[in-house]
Amino acid sequence: MPRQVRPSTPHAVMCRLSMTSLFICLWLVEKGHGNLGDTLGELHTEFAVSLYQTLAETENNSNLIVSPVSVSVSLGLLQFGARGNTLSQLEGVLRYNSNEMRMQDYLVQAQGDPSNSSQGCWLQLACALFIQSGTQLSPAFTQHASAWGNSSVVYTNFSQPNYTRAQVEQWVRNHGNGDSQALLVRGELLGLAELQGDLSGWGQSQMALISTVAFRGSWQKQFLFTETQNLPFTLGDGSAIKVPMMYQASEVNFGQFRTPTDHRYTVVELSYLGDSLSLMLALPSDHKVPLSHLELHLSSHAVALWANGLRRTKMDIFLPRFKIQNRFNLKSVLPSLGISDIFDPMGADFGGIAAEEGLYVSEAIHKAKIEVTEEGTKAAAVTAMVLLKRSRAPVFKADRPFLFLLREVSTGSVLFMGRVVNPAELAA
Repeated sequence: MPRQVRPSTPHAVMCRLSMTSLFICLWLVEKGHGNLGDTLGELHTEFAVSLYQTLAETENNSNLIVSPVSVSVSLGLLQFGARGNTLSQLEGVLRYNSNEMRMQDYLVQAQGDPSNSSQGCWLQLACALFIQSGTQLSPAFTQHASAWGNSSVVYTNFSQPNYTRAQVEQWVRNHGNGDSQALLVRGELLGLAELQGDLSGWGQSQMALISTVAFRGSWQKQFLFTETQNLPFTLGDGSAIKVPMMYQASEVNFGQFRTPTDHRYTVVELSYLGDSLSLMLALPSDHKVPLSHLELHLSSHAVALWANGLRRTKMDIFLPRFKIQNRFNLKSVLPSLGISDIFDPMGADFGGIAAEEGLYVSEAIHKAKIEVTEEGTKAAAVTAMVLLKRSRAPVFKADRPFLFLLREVSTGSVLFMGRVVNPAELAA
């Protein structure tokens, strides 16, 4: 993917996201074909919702950000080498087999159009499989891995942690963006601070699967930082805080929906330049209804209804600036979805990667980050309050906890998904 090209407008609204999900120390150790009865977009959304809901249950009432497409691409790569029940579990959760030609076509689409960079958007999705030198890989797996999601296979020596770390950092620099590199510099990206002591004792059969997705884009209709002012945001406990609230009067995709329990909620879709990517925002219409009611009834069918049921409407949009970063251990998440064998030294079957190695997944870590703001806002912290004009247009005011989904429009692929319960809360 080409590097980011900054938009020409001096105050373009920038949304900067970067994510790294990885499987560290894969000591990975037979057949099956997925059923693509539903569209791949629906299947990806179904996985995204399941992953989000599982994380939402464990994260209580905190801000949340996850990149479902990065996790699914990583699991999809493992499918090429999985066999037996291990493969069945991966297919059962993802509901497709990576060997399907349509999956390759879908993945190309989901990574976005490189030409978007000339219009102020930049998106990159990449995978790397770091393998212990001397491991004899299946030629078929090597071929599949090199063609899957901008993937590459890199041999390393896990008995030399500093050497391995340098290789991984270099790969991320070549396939990520500034945010990814900043995380690496702080030693946060791979969790190597926690695992450094273990690296030298892993033996000669290790693999680390790293998947990164990074996005930067400017809104199709920009927010002006001069319109941003401090306004109340009601937290889940009913208390209120003042946060920088962005504003614009714009024509957006808007819809009103009801949950099965008859709670109303509203959805707006804000497009990025080029119209290939968008950010959906959803929140309960009734201030007294907690966001958890909406989360409980979230489904791929609901998201499909949003996509098909939104209508162009002239509106006043209020959206707080927010910045979220999360790190999850997927070993405690994926078994809840039905993927457990990959972590079992005795049960994992990855004979399609290296038949004689007896490999399994030792660690699985996912990191995601999102920042939504206007360009130049950070340097304009003392901007005077602007009184907004009263309007008769409908209002979408994200002044209480809300959901967000960053999607690839043509495929429906969910690149990032999360919630904002406190915009003033610092990134975790």
